[in-house]
Amino acid sequence: MVIARLLPRGYLFTVLGIAVGMAGLVALGGMAERITRFIEGGDRFVLGQISVAGQGLGMGAGFTGGGLLPRGKLQEILAVPGVAAVQGQVMLPLNPITSQFLTLTQELILGLDLSVPMPNRHYRELPVRAGRFLRSGDRREVVVGADFAAARGLGAGSRLALDGRDFVVVGVLERTLTAPDRFAIVGIEAARDLWLAKDPLLRQVFGAGASLSLQDLNTGAAVGWVDGEDPDAVARRIAQRVAGVNITIPSEVSRLLRNSTAFFSALIVGIGTLGLLIGALSLANTVTAALFERIRDFGIKRALGATDLQLLAEVLRESLVVSLAGGGAGIALALALGWGIHGWVARQGQQLFLFSPRLLAGAVVFSLVLGALAAAHATFRIARVPPAEAIRRGS
Repeated sequence: MVIARLLPRGYLFTVLGIAVGMAGLVALGGMAERITRFIEGGDRFVLGQISVAGQGLGMGAGFTGGGLLPRGKLQEILAVPGVAAVQGQVMLPLNPITSQFLTLTQELILGLDLSVPMPNRHYRELPVRAGRFLRSGDRREVVVGADFAAARGLGAGSRLALDGRDFVVVGVLERTLTAPDRFAIVGIEAARDLWLAKDPLLRQVFGAGASLSLQDLNTGAAVGWVDGEDPDAVARRIAQRVAGVNITIPSEVSRLLRNSTAFFSALIVGIGTLGLLIGALSLANTVTAALFERIRDFGIKRALGATDLQLLAEVLRESLVVSLAGGGAGIALALALGWGIHGWVARQGQQLFLFSPRLLAGAVVFSLVLGALAAAHATFRIARVPPAEAIRRGS
């Protein structure tokens, strides 16, 4: 093998061991990056608006259908000091059988009042990868998230059936690595029609002669605040002045989002730390053992005047070659496995790994640091043996 000829003698199995360990570390790092981006994306979204939901139970609670937020409540919220804009919304589970406790990962239909600009400070308009976003007046047009589109093979111009109604896909969102990736976004009028079709009780409540109109059929609203106002303070002000609504405090939602993934992040960090420790000890011991097989050579060099620094430079070159070879092979293995798995789960609209540039750069740096530490450890062990003793041992 070409790789075997390029490596220092006796290190092939060490390289293979490092490669397997590094592949595991990079895979774990890819999962950690995915979780981190999920948290960052969720943070950016929830910190950009105050979310208000109607109270009640039905197919879901709050934002995912069932909680009613009438038009009068929207007007009350708009009148609260510090509120700049209120956009009515309807959020429904695509499949009502799916657990409503997993609204961050399940597929949802989101209806937006397109007559009101999005009040989210970080997403004035959700970024579109292909096509366009919705416009005021769209009734049978839909914009889909990246994972939603990938799971169904959709693109701009495709047809999508939602509860028996045909929609034209006019846009596919950029991948955000958070909740909108699994949304189907329509105008609020279309979402209200879909909600009525799903819930027979609502059809009776909003039937002929009913006291409520279709404008009262909202599950929630996105609220923007005036420049200079504290969003948490505005949210608490709404809670005090408007009865019968559920208010999310932006900073509290951000904290809950981070806490919900803290266990998985800690688990990945713990496993990765253990792997780093095992890998470092394994490489250090292997390098030391391999060098002690040539201890006579080092003893002669020291007897001829070689310094500890010169020995370290020689050992360092070998260690860096070994660690970089193992690290590079491990990164390649992790990428191959990750992309293979991703190609399979993408059909379900999922993404398990995120191999970011900083992750791959960190893996390379770790390989260099690991090799340098192993070289320093081995050189220290050899330097403690007197030259005469080293020559005698190697005879």
